[in-house]
Amino acid sequence: MPIDFEFPSQVRDLVLTITPLDIFDILVVAAILYKSYQMIQDTRAITLVKGLMVIISLTIICGWLNLHVITWILQKSSEWLLIALPILFQPELRRALERLGQGKFIHQSASLLDKKEADSVVDEIVKTAKKLSQTKTGALMVIEREMKLNDISFTGIHIDGIISSEFLLNVFIVNTPLHDGAAIIRGNRLISAACVLPLTENHELSTELGTRHRAAIGLSEQCDALIVVVSEETGTISVAEGGHLMRHFDEKTLAAKIRPAFVKKETKLFGNFFSKWGAEK
Repeated sequence: MPIDFEFPSQVRDLVLTITPLDIFDILVVAAILYKSYQMIQDTRAITLVKGLMVIISLTIICGWLNLHVITWILQKSSEWLLIALPILFQPELRRALERLGQGKFIHQSASLLDKKEADSVVDEIVKTAKKLSQTKTGALMVIEREMKLNDISFTGIHIDGIISSEFLLNVFIVNTPLHDGAAIIRGNRLISAACVLPLTENHELSTELGTRHRAAIGLSEQCDALIVVVSEETGTISVAEGGHLMRHFDEKTLAAKIRPAFVKKETKLFGNFFSKWGAEK
């Protein structure tokens, strides 16, 4: 016998009022919210967002339970947080505005290189990092992604040469004009060397990290670049991204980390959203 199920009248009436324009409106808002989440998911801002959601949830629950004093405190805290948000999210807001200005907020940029070219450039960078690590030669290699780094490249010496291991090793020869500072990589070309990077203002970093690592973290807080760092003291290979520093890379893990920066990253609009949220918690 078939099950005869009827929607409540309120739900049925609400569905009947939905127009194609409403559906379009919902999809646009959903896409913007998801892209915003993508921009902050690998940064410290995601922790702040979760904290805000906890406060909002507590406010709703306390209001429902008629806990007037706690509700009042949480409401006042929320008002102050609204004022503090532009300060707390300054790097993310700047990144969003720059991406919007470049027309890349919704659509991904086209691939910089085809797969064969990308693999070749990745192999050259990995080979360079390995040799620099073996000789304990300090180095900073900035891999540009969607956000252009012209303002950073202007602080150094313009080169615009094809990437090769031998070329990069010559750039980082100790006691040469190009050694101190960062090399900016765009696609398969080294566009500038000896560039000055902004230092991070995070005072919670380990005292073991030197100026190179702090400069790498500082730049990664302001843009979407990947910054490969080779320590002059230990030869350790690290990568800075989204304000975080990941250390102790070998050839295989470094190649896997930087390869997506040279080819188009395919993403599903809402795929794995909830699984990522749970993993980050």
